[in-house]
Amino acid sequence: MSLQAPEFFAELCLPFADHAVVGNTYYAAPTPGSPLRLRIDFKGALYAGTYGGLRLAVLHPDRGEIDAVALSFLDHGTFHRRDEAHGTRPGTSRYATFDGHHQPGRPPWDGAVTTGLRDAIEQYAAVWFPGARTANKPHRTTGRIAQPAPAEPVARNGSRNR
Repeated sequence: MSLQAPEFFAELCLPFADHAVVGNTYYAAPTPGSPLRLRIDFKGALYAGTYGGLRLAVLHPDRGEIDAVALSFLDHGTFHRRDEAHGTRPGTSRYATFDGHHQPGRPPWDGAVTTGLRDAIEQYAAVWFPGARTANKPHRTTGRIAQPAPAEPVARNGSRNR
C-alpha cells in the first residue's frame, strides 16, 4: 500500500529546509552543522496496515537513536472532523487512524487536519534543535515590511506657481 508519504509530509508544512522523504520516512537536518537528525515514521496501530500516528526520533551518526516519541492522531485531533462526519465512533478500529481502504484518487489519509501534529513536531524539535525554526522558516507573523512610497517627481513646465 502506498502511503503517499511525500504528499503527507508536504501537507504538514514542516519548517525544516534541509529534508528528504525516503520511502515512507521523513528525514531532516533541522540545525545546520549539527550531527543530529530528525526522523519521522508512520506509527502502526493495532491492526496490520493501519496507522495511528507518527513516531519521531532524534538520530546521532555514532550513537544511533537518542530519543523517540510517538504522536497519536487521536491526541492531536488529526481525524476528528473526518470521523465525526462519517459517524466513526471512538473505540472502533478505524477511529483516528488510516489504512489502505480509501477512495481512488484520494490519499489514504484524506480528511486529515495536520495543524496539531505540526505544532507538536515543532515543539519536539525545539527541544533537540534550538533555533531550528527561526533558522529555516520565517515566523508566521513575518510579512512584507512597509516602505515609504517614493515622492512623485515635480513636473517643471516653465511656469511659476506662487
